[in-house]
Amino acid sequence: MPRTPLVSVLAALLLTSACAGSPDPGGPQPAPAPPAGSTVAGPTADLGAMSGIDLVFLSTMVGHSERTLQIVRSSRDRVRDDALRTLAAAIEATEADELVAMRGWLPTTGPGASAAAHHHEGHGDDAALDRLRNAPAPDVDRVLREVLADHQRSAADLARAQVDVGRNERVRDLARRIEQSRTAEVDLLRGTP
Repeated sequence: MPRTPLVSVLAALLLTSACAGSPDPGGPQPAPAPPAGSTVAGPTADLGAMSGIDLVFLSTMVGHSERTLQIVRSSRDRVRDDALRTLAAAIEATEADELVAMRGWLPTTGPGASAAAHHHEGHGDDAALDRLRNAPAPDVDRVLREVLADHQRSAADLARAQVDVGRNERVRDLARRIEQSRTAEVDLLRGTP
């Protein structure tokens, strides 16, 4: 399975950050409490020992989820297939919820805040989003399946790498769930006629 340039760069960053250890040599900084009602939120004590690798993963996934929301929202009113519309709505709900939680876990000041400032813009999928936005009406469903499947496969690859090298068990648990859900979504997107 070929990797996109974004996945290759981020995998290298994740591996490099894993060697760097805690972002604060004086000890881990407590992370902000996750938002109330979030399905991925948990005890803040589990979030206190985040390493650079965990921060890079979370900030990257924040950008990735923001782009996912752009993708599904840009085609929401143009999708013709009911099953695809339902799947896209489920993806939107899941990622919006995860996005709120991940943003709550990221520091806004102090050590690690620079990792949290990562943005997903310009990582090579701008052309895919433009392709979807400019797709003629009869092609929207097919193009959405292709664009979203590639995008979600990248998320699964990133999450799989985090599970292997991440330090914080709470973040690794999130990565496991992201890897499983995005892999299932790709299967559904590619299996839909």
